[in-house]
Amino acid sequence: MRLHVPSLHNAKLRQMIDAVNADRELDQLYACANINAVDRSGLNDHGEVHIRIVANAATRLLRLLCDADVVPGVVADHGLSVDDAEVVVFLACCLHDVGMAIHRENHEEYSLILGYPKARELLMPLYEEPALTIMVSEVLHAVIAHHWDRECLTVEAGCVKVADALDMTHGRSRIPFEAGSVNIHSMSAQSVDDVSMMAGEERPVRIEIRLTDAAGIFQVDELLQRKLANSTLAPYVEIVVYLVDEQGDGMLKEYRL
Repeated sequence: MRLHVPSLHNAKLRQMIDAVNADRELDQLYACANINAVDRSGLNDHGEVHIRIVANAATRLLRLLCDADVVPGVVADHGLSVDDAEVVVFLACCLHDVGMAIHRENHEEYSLILGYPKARELLMPLYEEPALTIMVSEVLHAVIAHHWDRECLTVEAGCVKVADALDMTHGRSRIPFEAGSVNIHSMSAQSVDDVSMMAGEERPVRIEIRLTDAAGIFQVDELLQRKLANSTLAPYVEIVVYLVDEQGDGMLKEYRL
């Protein structure tokens, strides 16, 4: 597996990325998760590609927030560093859907079962006690809290939850829909042309979404807005939606959410 996430000057994150990329068990768990999700249940991708997209989005989210002086949980509550917060976010992204290898239903809980020993194994070369147990606990909180209605208690968990919803372009939405069927789920999922993230004008983070059909608003409302509202990030994120023509080069309408 090759997860490409910019580590910048964070040596711990660089080591964690290398460790995850070399982990054959994780690689197979992603494959098993995708078999249950895609092949057996007719749902969307929950494998390696999803992990790569979410890990990059969540890391970017955290960095934009920290640039705006938003303090991560491990810094505020445990006296650790922003570099450690990046490790928490990255590893939680890598583990948040491994429970899908067991079952789609309640996969967040199953991700804790598989994620606890794996988190300790991967973090042990980087941390000693008590920091090791702190980091494992923070990772697992972010894993369980990625479900839309589970309360987030940390900035890091909010980054994972919102990033999970951002994997929605060209039919990749997290909202399950029956493959091949024509309904609001499938129509709206195919309408999301692009998702981008940058420093905001009114808030620390601005998320821009380009739609080729107004049906795509369903994805934004039912997926992203719902997760954002139940995360720690709602005060810090602005969403701008552009309705463009099918070629993607002419704006028809703008929505600010």
